[in-house]
Amino acid sequence: MKTALTIAGSDCSGGAGIQGDLKTFAAHGVYGMSVITAVTAQNTTKVSHIQGLEPITISKQIEAIFDDIKVDSIKIGMLFNKRIITAIVNTFKHYQLPKIVLDPVMISTTGRILLKGDAIESIVKDMFPLCNLITPNILEAERLTDTPISNTYDMETACRKLYELGSKNVLVKGGHLRDTACDVLFDGNDFTYYNHKRIDNPNTRGTGCALSSAIAANISKGQNTVDAVRMAKDYITKAIAGGFSIGSGDGPVNHFIER
Repeated sequence: MKTALTIAGSDCSGGAGIQGDLKTFAAHGVYGMSVITAVTAQNTTKVSHIQGLEPITISKQIEAIFDDIKVDSIKIGMLFNKRIITAIVNTFKHYQLPKIVLDPVMISTTGRILLKGDAIESIVKDMFPLCNLITPNILEAERLTDTPISNTYDMETACRKLYELGSKNVLVKGGHLRDTACDVLFDGNDFTYYNHKRIDNPNTRGTGCALSSAIAANISKGQNTVDAVRMAKDYITKAIAGGFSIGSGDGPVNHFIER
C-alpha cells in the first residue's frame, strides 16, 4: 500500500483542507495520513474562525509519522503563519523526505486570508527549495511574482519567476482565466500545457486541495511529475463536473466521482 501525507488545515465542513485531501488520497487507492496545522470553522459560505496550532504540536505529529511509517509523498496546504512554517522546516531536517507538492494556500474560496503576510517570505525562502512542485493559482502567482496574469503567455512568465525561487517544478493553475482552464507546468526547461474546457458548475470548493493531493497520490504510485499532473487534471475535471450542492453556498467537488 502506497502512502501520502497531507500537512494542512482542517475544514470542519469536509470540502477542502485535510478532509478533502484524505478523500482524494482514498479515491486514488493511497493510504492517507495527516498533520494538522490549523483548525478552521468554515462552511460553504464563509470561514468564521482560524486557530493555528502550536509549533511543537505540529512537529510532534510529523515525528510520530516519520519515526514509524514510510511516507511516499507529501502534500502541503494551509500553513497559516511563519512559526508553523519554521517548525515544519526544522523538523524536516531530521528526515529523508519524499517528493513534496506544495499548494501555497493564501485565500479561501470565500475570501478569507489563510496565510499571514509575514509567512509569505518564509514559505518562499524556506519551503519552496524543498519542493518537487508548487501549484499556485493565478491570484497566488500574481501575489508571489508581482506579475499581472491574463493569458497563458503571462502564466509562462510567472512560471519562470517562480521557478527561480527554488522549486524543481512549477504549475500555475488557470482556473481564474476567462475563457479556458489551461494549467501551465514548467520544469526549468520545458513547458507542458494542460487544456481543459471550463466547466459551468459553482460547486468547486476544495478544487486546489484535491488537485495537489491527486498529484501527490500519483507520485506515490510511481508517476513522474508530468504524468502525475496530467492524471490529476483528468481527475479534478471530472470531480468539478460532479460537484454538488450541500449547504447554502458553493458546494464541494465530488472527490469520489470515479468510484
